[in-house]
Amino acid sequence: MGKVRADAGPFARRPDNSAFKQQRLPAWSPSLTPHTVLPVFYFLALVCVLLGVWLLITVQNTHQLKIDYTDAGTCATCSEMRNDPTKVKMNCDCVINFSVPKTFQGDVFIYYGLINFHQNLRRYMKSRDDAQLVGRKNSLKSPSSYCEPFVYEENTVPIAPCGAVANSMFNDSFTLTYHPPAGDAVNVPLYRKGITWYTDKNVKFRNPSTNTTLQQAFQGTAQPFFWQKPVYELDLAHPNNNGFINDDLIVWMREAAFPNFKKLYGILNRAHTTFSYGLPEGNYSIAISYNFPVQYFQGRKEVVLSTVSWFGGQNHFLPIAYLVSGGLIFVVAVVLTAVYVKLGRSGKNMEE
Repeated sequence: MGKVRADAGPFARRPDNSAFKQQRLPAWSPSLTPHTVLPVFYFLALVCVLLGVWLLITVQNTHQLKIDYTDAGTCATCSEMRNDPTKVKMNCDCVINFSVPKTFQGDVFIYYGLINFHQNLRRYMKSRDDAQLVGRKNSLKSPSSYCEPFVYEENTVPIAPCGAVANSMFNDSFTLTYHPPAGDAVNVPLYRKGITWYTDKNVKFRNPSTNTTLQQAFQGTAQPFFWQKPVYELDLAHPNNNGFINDDLIVWMREAAFPNFKKLYGILNRAHTTFSYGLPEGNYSIAISYNFPVQYFQGRKEVVLSTVSWFGGQNHFLPIAYLVSGGLIFVVAVVLTAVYVKLGRSGKNMEE
């Protein structure tokens, strides 16, 4: 027979008779009266409206221009060519003319934009090998199975970089030209390097270590199916911008959260005297190397010119959200004030 517990009985599980366990600790609870609640509502409404107006003015001082070139102008021919699977790898160039209505002062950022391209699908985002991208040689020759079906070329040669994300890399290129009212056309100089995050460039993406050339480091690997050149020849003008540390590749590999997005392509080089104050108003043209197909996902392509402020690019969501929130809080405050004036002072107050 077991030993009988001394504290057995109906009160065996009762908490100790302490201030903490019996909830007798001193506490403070606010006194919610109209004289304390209503000023808080009006103050919050004022703060939200002021923040909304401030952010809206900041956003209005930034400039943004979008040029959809999917099938515009001479790019219509290239778009039809990309619809033909037999002509996917054929080169096609086109030119789009546009005008900048107002001078874009300060730093100007050039983006490429895609519409209806879902980079946020789970299987798409997992289709990559981060160990390969960091330069590990064993992963270079034996990619992860997450990259399926973009792992091997004809089941023998490993693909570098592997996976659906790298395979679908955006590969259109742009040359921007300014046509002044008087004088010859001027090519708009762009910084094509230094457009990535520091951690991406120096931590997450590294080339395989080698004592020879980069081409020999990638020997025994194949380029992705939809690429027109191998990874070690992505930027022939800048030898240090090839392989897994290529800026365009790194920018593309950071997946977008929404189906409509833009990614940085370059930054205006203001060392040229014509563009020392920014991008002047006037007529421009873009020479486009048209490679990236969008008809398979009913998408669109665009070039975006934008200035930025401390708040970022032109985005009206947060200012409008603050203004709407402030307006709603003010309406609630007015309603509560009317209820208090009508009922609180006539003897039928809410204390009853």
